[in-house]
Amino acid sequence: MSALNKIALTVTSAALLSAFVVSPASATSKDTSDNRPKPPAGMSRVGGELLGRTGTQVKLGAGAPVLPKELTGRSWIVADAESGQVLASHNPHWRLPPASTLKMLFADTVMPALQPKTRTYTVKDEDLAGLGEGSSLVGVKEHLSYTVHDLWLGVFLRSGNDAVHVLSAMYGSVPKTVAAMQAHAEELQALDTHVVSPDGYDAPDQVSSAYDLTLFARSGLQKADFREYCSTAEAEFPGAEKKNGKRESFGIQNTNRLLTGADGVDPYKGIAGVKNGYTTHAGNTFTGVAERDGRVLLVTVMNPSSKEPHAVYKEAASLLDWGFAASGKVTPVGELVPPKSASTRDESGTGTGSGKGPTAGTGENEGRNGASHAARAAGAGGGGMGIALGIAGGAVVLLAGGAFLINRRWPLPDLVRRLPRR
Repeated sequence: MSALNKIALTVTSAALLSAFVVSPASATSKDTSDNRPKPPAGMSRVGGELLGRTGTQVKLGAGAPVLPKELTGRSWIVADAESGQVLASHNPHWRLPPASTLKMLFADTVMPALQPKTRTYTVKDEDLAGLGEGSSLVGVKEHLSYTVHDLWLGVFLRSGNDAVHVLSAMYGSVPKTVAAMQAHAEELQALDTHVVSPDGYDAPDQVSSAYDLTLFARSGLQKADFREYCSTAEAEFPGAEKKNGKRESFGIQNTNRLLTGADGVDPYKGIAGVKNGYTTHAGNTFTGVAERDGRVLLVTVMNPSSKEPHAVYKEAASLLDWGFAASGKVTPVGELVPPKSASTRDESGTGTGSGKGPTAGTGENEGRNGASHAARAAGAGGGGMGIALGIAGGAVVLLAGGAFLINRRWPLPDLVRRLPRR
């Protein structure tokens, strides 16, 4: 063999050896994670083609930090709540059991219809029938009365399935609520979601995805009441009636550890909600929203495999830290799509053509399954301000099947200004 051939062979061998050593696939091919379920090959591409691919998707620019190393969630996503840009993702359209994070969709669907929040309701025996075994409960009791405000605190702070079922009864029934939730998910373009129970309790074929849960949070945060409840750390909940007719109360604390700092989890700076969940089938799930320096990020983590206590919160916090540090230094890999009925705003504040109508100047946005304040005022002729808002903003109000639908401005302007400070 000539000297030239020997040199060529040596160089080629070295190059192949180098490629083998640094190949991520070679380094992890025998990892125990191979025993975990794998995402399907053909996932939804709502929000962008990259979001339908398996594995981690991120486009780092100059000066961008690398993603956290210890991320074990089956699915996760981190996105800008206001622009909708997805900064990074990992199997975001994998359809998985959502546990109580599905309560975000429940609240976003039902909350507009159950007004005012001072409205009271006396619980019937049948309202609490059908609760899943081992359900999380806030302590709602038959034959006692509660305000809508009380019940929503029970939903968001204690993830009370009993409170969910009572609110569902007030809405019409559990089946009616489930149907409305499914319709609202489709309106939000959350097409990975199949609703079976309103509370997120494990049920056959009940699934959602990190992408869809983030859409639910983003939609819910357009509502002032939703923002109030999901950010409340502690509250008093009505208890038993005393013989003198007065009502006892007991304290409840939010189970979102990033909000409260409970159980050894450090509270997250700038956290403002949203919802956590756990079932045996779903594992731990969490969607959070946080604000720093005028930027609002949303993160969802589903079913981390780490055995570290409270891994779902720690992985969510590390993704938020990364997102704030990487913002402006990464190319988005996708977007959070707006609802079908929404008109989005470009940077000049004017409506774009992505919705079904012109920009609506309605202030607080409402869900499709409940009339907005402006729509009710305009429809009833009982509010000059409501009518003025509709005319000034060019709102299109459609009457179909007895329900109002507003082409909403999306997202709510200056969301950062509206979030509670932590």
